[in-house]
Amino acid sequence: MTAQTTSAKSSYPTVKVVSHPLVQNLLTRLRDYQTPTSEFRHKSLQLARYLIYEAASDLNSRHTGVETPIGPAKGIALSDYIILDPILRAGLVLADAAQELLPNARMYHIGLRRDEETLQATSYYSKLPDVLPADSCVFILDPMLATGGSAVAAITLFAGLKVKTIKLVSFVSSPEGIARVQITFPQVSITTASIDDQLNGHGYIVPGLGDAGDRIFGT
Repeated sequence: MTAQTTSAKSSYPTVKVVSHPLVQNLLTRLRDYQTPTSEFRHKSLQLARYLIYEAASDLNSRHTGVETPIGPAKGIALSDYIILDPILRAGLVLADAAQELLPNARMYHIGLRRDEETLQATSYYSKLPDVLPADSCVFILDPMLATGGSAVAAITLFAGLKVKTIKLVSFVSSPEGIARVQITFPQVSITTASIDDQLNGHGYIVPGLGDAGDRIFGT
């Protein structure tokens, strides 16, 4: 696949915008307010698989060997200690897709709620170990990178455990959210299907796709 159809360079050094036609077609269906809940959830899973695939493209591996029905063959095995962190509740749809691609990954959940007046994220659930392996690669999963408050709060928790790599995966991102993450944690990479125009006065991405959690779960 060419760079034009797989991913595009953005003006942000650590952001990968996945511009593949299949990804953009799925995103278009998610943006449509007439897309019913059942289809929205199904296409969210599909989109999440593509984005996780792209975000995982630089995972570390080691050489190994296997026996085929015909004879020995050389191969690789993933060597990173992989952790999935869906931000409740909308991040669960990305976690479902990530588990299919990374079945041996460990999963830790973080619950963050945004105050609609201050737009600040507050934690209502977090259960992380006191120590994680130094070679851990953490995938923060949240469909919407809006103000960046939830992303920064989640990243802060794992950064405090001194993990090696932290990646953020979102369907849609705002320039404001990206800037907030990059200013606070410039080493964190972001994989997204779109960098949208801006945030509105209520902290929602424009044009965005609405409240991802409500549309995924039909609430």
